[in-house]
Amino acid sequence: MAAIRHSPGLAAAEAFTLGIATATTLALIGLWLLVRTGVLGLPGAVLAAVFGLPVLLVVVSCVLSVWLGYTKDAVDTALS
Repeated sequence: MAAIRHSPGLAAAEAFTLGIATATTLALIGLWLLVRTGVLGLPGAVLAAVFGLPVLLVVVSCVLSVWLGYTKDAVDTALS
């Protein structure tokens, strides 16, 4: 007999949104700190934001969706 799967509720949707917003904010603050301290130049920070931020958001969304019960595994989320 298959286990009954309940769909995630409103709290899971809010947690997902909060997680994505937190990851984005922390990444941008980290880039700002690297530019401010002189470790990374402004063009490098822009490139990191343009190419790195989407990758970070995909990884975070996969982790959050599995953790919150949206899918069975991260591969389903990455390929959908």
